[in-house]
Amino acid sequence: MTTTGWMTLTALGVVVLWAVFAYNRLVMLRNRIANAFAQIDVQLRRRYDLIPNLVEVARGYLQHESRTLEAVIAARGQAVSAAQAARAQPTSAPLVGALASAEGLLGGSLGRLLAVAENYPDLKADATMRELSEELSSTENRLGFARQAYNDQVLQFNDAAMQFPALIVARLLGFAPAAMLESTRSDAEREAPRVSFG
Repeated sequence: MTTTGWMTLTALGVVVLWAVFAYNRLVMLRNRIANAFAQIDVQLRRRYDLIPNLVEVARGYLQHESRTLEAVIAARGQAVSAAQAARAQPTSAPLVGALASAEGLLGGSLGRLLAVAENYPDLKADATMRELSEELSSTENRLGFARQAYNDQVLQFNDAAMQFPALIVARLLGFAPAAMLESTRSDAEREAPRVSFG
């Protein structure tokens, strides 16, 4: 084989090795997104499990606020469905966006429930309600940290997939940009409900 042949073969080998490295790195980063979403999913499941208990405790006191309770239950159902869909494809921008929207609705309806509960002294004094509210608050904090970790992984993946020359491998092999998980989309959602059960 001639020198030119060896140089061509070496250059081709380097390109192939680089493409394999770029592919493996993108796969690793995509898997990290899935892992980060799994951490969010754990907190979402905990949150979804707490909500029916919170609603049941409040139901006895809030007999005249059935629409508020029904809104929380409906929003929880939508959020559970959106989370199941996103769990199957945690890098899918439309599914993650649908989850963010469903979570926004759930957060708003929970905020309204807790605000209405403020008007009922007996409910505020209920030990189970206080305990559930504290657990929900703790879960919300954990969920915030899990969202941050997920978004950090998405940023790292998107950066890697959009930088040249890895961009070539990403485009050729179908590595689409992943979507950030936004917890809020409007100023109204950014306002935290004020709750004090004690």
